Amino acid sequence: MAKEQNYKNHIRFYPPHHFIFYPVMLLCMVGCAIHAWQTGYNPVWIALGIAFACITWVAYMLRQHYALTLQNRIVLMELRYRYFVVTGQRLEPLEAQLAEGQLFALRFAPDDELPALAQKAIAENLSPNAIKRSVQTWKADHRRV
Repeated sequence: MAKEQNYKNHIRFYPPHHFIFYPVMLLCMVGCAIHAWQTGYNPVWIALGIAFACITWVAYMLRQHYALTLQNRIVLMELRYRYFVVTGQRLEPLEAQLAEGQLFALRFAPDDELPALAQKAIAENLSPNAIKRSVQTWKADHRRV
């Protein structure tokens, strides 16, 4: 069970990322710069420093994972809102019976198909692809990352 969240512990750090990887890479780049300067700009140290910089940049760019996590939360909130507007009932009781993939697949259903398709997904344990194939009038999502 997850630890109860409160103001004091709500900030999330990923220790390997924030406290190990970036500091080590920064030290490696600084070390390469120092050795390159001390050895008269030896191309080996320059290339190694550039390699460390590239690896660090790629790692930074891979942070899109964070964007996808946030995006999934937003998609779920939108689905909850739409379901409530359409049915007057909360989606949360149904969420416990659906996997994330199933919930995310339901976002493509238009408002008039959403409640019945959610019930069908639960009753028949439809896969996300089966849910998408069951949509009669596709509601496009062009804003996904």
